[in-house]
Amino acid sequence: MTKRPEEIALMAESGRLLASVFARLDRLELAGMSTMAVNDLVERYIVDELAARPASKGQYGYAYALNSSRNSVVCHGVPSEVEILQRGDIVNFDITLEKNGYIADSSKTYLVGEVAAPAKRLVQVTYEAMWKGIRAVRPGARLGDVGHAIERHARRHGYSVVRDFCGHGIGREMHEPPQVLHFGRPNTGLVLREGMVFTIEPMLNQGRHAVRTEDDGWTVVTVDGQLSAQFEHTVAVTRSGFRVLTLREGERMPQ
Repeated sequence: MTKRPEEIALMAESGRLLASVFARLDRLELAGMSTMAVNDLVERYIVDELAARPASKGQYGYAYALNSSRNSVVCHGVPSEVEILQRGDIVNFDITLEKNGYIADSSKTYLVGEVAAPAKRLVQVTYEAMWKGIRAVRPGARLGDVGHAIERHARRHGYSVVRDFCGHGIGREMHEPPQVLHFGRPNTGLVLREGMVFTIEPMLNQGRHAVRTEDDGWTVVTVDGQLSAQFEHTVAVTRSGFRVLTLREGERMPQ
C-alpha cells in the first residue's frame, strides 16, 4: 500500500504533467465548445505534447480521456459532440495521466463565463473542502479525520457530501486501496503512514446527497436536479505531513 521514494518521484512527474494539462484548459474559452472537443484537445495534448497516456481511456471499458460533469452531473459524465458548454455553466473535468508506468489523477470545476453567485459559492466551498481534507493528512492521522474535515466544512456552508463515491489509493493502478471517504468521524479508520498515496476528491451538492446513475451506465446525477461540484488532487503522506503531487502552478492552499 505504501510507495517507495523512487515511486513517489515518478508519480510526482506524472502529477506535474497532469497539472500542465489543466494549465492548458485554463487558457480555453470554454463557452461554445462541446465537451467532446475538450476531450479531444486533452487527449492530443497528453499523447502528442507530453508523450504520456490518458489513463482513463480503456479503463473499465471507458472510451475517453476525461470525464466532463456539467451542472447537476456529479461525476463520470461522458463527453459528447452535442453537449455544448454555455455561459453560466459549471463543469468538472476529471483527468488521469500515466507516465513511466505511474498514474496521477486530478479534477477541477470550471466556471463557464459569468456564473450565478450560488453556483460560484458552491464551487469555492468545494475547493476549500478538498483542502480541508488535505490539511488533515499526516502520519498517525486517520482516514476518518480526513472525511470529517471535509464534511464539517461542507455542512457549515449548507451543502451535502456525496457518499456513493470516494477517493482511492493510486500508483501503477488507477484504483488501489484504501478507499478515502469524504465524510467520517475523527480518530476512526485506517492510520496514515509515510509513503501512502491516494486521491482526495470531494463532491458537494447544493441539495441532498442522493445520486443516481443514468442509462448510459456512467453519468451520475443529483436526484433533485441541483448543482454539484468536485475538486481532486493526488496526495502523498510524507514524514512531516503531505505532498500534493498534482499541484498546479500558482496554486495555494486557501486559508
